[in-house]
Amino acid sequence: MATAGTGELQGLKIVNIHEAKTHLSRLVEEAAKGESFVIAKAGKPMVKVIRLDAMEAPVAQEPVHKQRIGMLEGMYEVPEDFDTMFQAEIEAMFYGEE
Repeated sequence: MATAGTGELQGLKIVNIHEAKTHLSRLVEEAAKGESFVIAKAGKPMVKVIRLDAMEAPVAQEPVHKQRIGMLEGMYEVPEDFDTMFQAEIEAMFYGEE
């Protein structure tokens, strides 16, 4: 572990990605207590982990669009013999012409 020295990361603990995977539970507990840290890959800072209520700007979520069931009702008509349509032709393909 090291400590970052410049910019917005100044003074934050830097943890390499392998160490973060190994000690994730402990690191999450530390972040929840307000001890932010940075995860680095090959020495390059990749992400900053902070406590949720300490977020600078909330992440915008995409609006959820629910599918309306039956929205095409009445626009199309299904024939009564839908389940037996082309039955003779299909049977001929499977069993051969009689």
